[in-house]
Amino acid sequence: MTRFWGMLPPPMRDQLSGYAAAFWRALPQVVFAILFLLAIWGVVAVLGRIVPRLLGRTRIRQALRDLVVMLLTVGLWLLGGLIALTIAFPTITPGRAFTALGIGGVAIGFAFKDVFENFLAGVLLLIREPFSKSDFIECEGIEGEVEEITVRDTHVRQTDGQLVVAPNAIFYKNPVTIRTARSLRRTTIIVSVAYGEDVDAARDVINSAVRKVDSVRDDVRDVQIFAQEFGDSSINFEVTWWTGSRPVDIRASRDKVVAAVKRALDEAGIEIPFPYRTLTFKGSVRNSVYLAAGPVP
Repeated sequence: MTRFWGMLPPPMRDQLSGYAAAFWRALPQVVFAILFLLAIWGVVAVLGRIVPRLLGRTRIRQALRDLVVMLLTVGLWLLGGLIALTIAFPTITPGRAFTALGIGGVAIGFAFKDVFENFLAGVLLLIREPFSKSDFIECEGIEGEVEEITVRDTHVRQTDGQLVVAPNAIFYKNPVTIRTARSLRRTTIIVSVAYGEDVDAARDVINSAVRKVDSVRDDVRDVQIFAQEFGDSSINFEVTWWTGSRPVDIRASRDKVVAAVKRALDEAGIEIPFPYRTLTFKGSVRNSVYLAAGPVP
């Protein structure tokens, strides 16, 4: 080693000697900085156990609890790293460290703009809670039940069973329809009766049939039946009632109401008409009935 050291040029030997001397002078400070980081690691570990336990006593959703723990952990490590850096290298002041961190943060922000946009949107969604797990929502063609909300994306299970994982920015920047914001939703069908039937009698029959359906919540909101229009071959009634807010509740209630109304109209002898068409021909038209043997005048 001594022989190798003697082969080095004097300027290089002086420079390496300076590096070695500086390292030995800074070694106690570096060791102290490492010990400080180990202490920070211990504090983070303790808070990682205590904070979730404290937040578990509140009504804050799980994803928001995880976000609080993550931000607290990142903040402690960032602050501890800056302090350790100033301990190991006293020439680096906290102001210079924060300046370098700010410049680096701007560069990282431009490079990962979409990632940070979805992250901030997720934070705002978790804090504001416009919708939650088990809600049925619709946004930008995505419709289904919310299964999970994270700080980056939202998982929506569509009614056909497919899972859609969408960035949170979609739900933050666009209108979201929350179909289960309340326990009840209004639904409507159109019922047609023939022109020859009594309108008031038909309305009473339809009203009685709808109220007897168990899924119709006429105890909360009244059933509404209005003669809507003169159709091509019928008088059309708009029938409106309230039922459960989930999509399956709407479909099941429609099925029961349609069956009940059809059965009641049949029992009352009220005709549900087929479309009628009257054809008008110019000039005389010769009608013939074609049988197996040929036309008969």
